[in-house]
Amino acid sequence: MTIDELKESLLAAPKNGYTKLSAQERENMETYCKGYAAFMDACKTEREATAWTVAAAENHGFKALVPGMKLNPGDKVYFNNRGKSIVLAVMGSESLNNGANICAAHVDSPRIDIKPNPLYEDSEIAYLKTHYYGGVKKYQWPTIALALHGVIYRKDGSVVTVTIGEDDSDPILVISDLLPHLAADQMQKTASQVIAGEQLNVIMGSEPLEGEGSDLVKLHIMKLLNEKYGIIESDFLSAELTLVPAGKCREVGLDRSLLGAYGHDDRVCAYAEIVPLLTMGTPKHTAVCILADKEEIGSVGISGMQSYYFETFMQDLCDATGASLNRCLENSFCLSADVSNAFDPNFPETCDKRNNSQLNYGVAICKYTGSRGKGGASDASAEAMGHVRTTLDNANVTWQIATLGKVDQGGGGTVAAYMANRNIVTVDAGVPVLCMHAPMEIVSKYDCYMTMKACEAIYLA
Repeated sequence: MTIDELKESLLAAPKNGYTKLSAQERENMETYCKGYAAFMDACKTEREATAWTVAAAENHGFKALVPGMKLNPGDKVYFNNRGKSIVLAVMGSESLNNGANICAAHVDSPRIDIKPNPLYEDSEIAYLKTHYYGGVKKYQWPTIALALHGVIYRKDGSVVTVTIGEDDSDPILVISDLLPHLAADQMQKTASQVIAGEQLNVIMGSEPLEGEGSDLVKLHIMKLLNEKYGIIESDFLSAELTLVPAGKCREVGLDRSLLGAYGHDDRVCAYAEIVPLLTMGTPKHTAVCILADKEEIGSVGISGMQSYYFETFMQDLCDATGASLNRCLENSFCLSADVSNAFDPNFPETCDKRNNSQLNYGVAICKYTGSRGKGGASDASAEAMGHVRTTLDNANVTWQIATLGKVDQGGGGTVAAYMANRNIVTVDAGVPVLCMHAPMEIVSKYDCYMTMKACEAIYLA
């Protein structure tokens, strides 16, 4: 054999996905990404993503799972976990004793949460006190347009939904920063100290009510909130309110090959899981989609992946079909669908380029995440990686390998470890992202589309 023939037969030679994208596939990709952009515009919190998914599922014939109901191949069911996470399934032709094919993503993203007693006035400016959620660079959040999303349980027990800052006619909210002319001391601080957590206070207004007394600006803001939502100050105690970047998902670059939005991590993988499940026929193995909450703070809490709600859902499926939960879990496979860091040539020193994902090379398969000595990783086996590789190749899905930066640079995690702890074979895979955890993240349309195709292939394996 010639040198060229040996290279072709023996060496890996990844290529940019656009070099092999047919006209039909490009059209399919653009259609998919338009739907994804609309999803992102409608879903900036885990509650909004869960509500959107419930509506989409019911429109495609899914029914709420009721304990004790009987299920047949092809039946479509879901469980809405308190409005903050959701699990869906399409029943397969084989027994659940033979396992399920699972795709698990999360629908929470780093953000700025409102404290329980937030509203105050200082120097005749009204503010809300905040507490950041997840891993953020705090200095990225001042001086950008913010919107307020969430729900408030009022004193009378009724619930109101809050969205301020997304409509063109709405006011936006902003966290202030120090002008450079007076920032000599600030500029000497490290990046983590430039803006302190307690300085992330959002401006609510500055006009006082007419009259005498103190806190007249605060009172004015409270009056406006009462007129619009019927709330009083103590109702903040029973509210879930969060600040997210205002604005829509936008195409990035003159060639429109990229998408910029808040919250690609990890709703880009959540949408990739949902779309193929909605229109699926009867698969061989039951197909299960998980959209979890609280991943950004350790998957804890009643709506996180460490919660028992997943076992409850799977137990109900097994009870409905006469299968064993333990047999089901040990024979199942899970694709932990979460994003990876795309190689950024502006910061090449942070990554091992030979093992890092990059834009336009397809869905990124990650054998392990974790930190430094693989701390916190599930570390998929050779057999698990082989299953994914073969499944994606057979489905003509473009894929690449990913690791989370250089060994001693840092690291992170996904829900993979919690799925593996349940005796489920699990592998991480997802969309490469630039500017991860920033108010605007960037992904490739091609990688988004290939991740959806990868989820579909796993469901049907």
